[in-house]
Amino acid sequence: MTVKKQFSSFEELLAGSNLPILVDFYATWCGPCQIMASILEQVNQQLSNRVQIVKIDTDKYPQIASRYEISALPTLVLFRNGQPVDRIEGVLQAPQLIQHLENLL
Repeated sequence: MTVKKQFSSFEELLAGSNLPILVDFYATWCGPCQIMASILEQVNQQLSNRVQIVKIDTDKYPQIASRYEISALPTLVLFRNGQPVDRIEGVLQAPQLIQHLENLL
């Protein structure tokens, strides 16, 4: 299960993790984003000890979405040591996403 956390800044969130962080940039009105939510639950079950998954609502945090040039939803960005290292736009099925991430972790 994903966990909701409060943070004072996105940079603080990135710096405070010793695991890579997979950020799901989404919007509540986005149909594919809703599909992605259940896929990310499966990914989290398999990779929870290797990656932290964080959801960022682009309507609530447009400045973060703008900073990382998010133009399509859903967009997944993998951060390592506070820096983006990979980006996936659109929906991937859980097995493909898990395989893709395992190659990067």
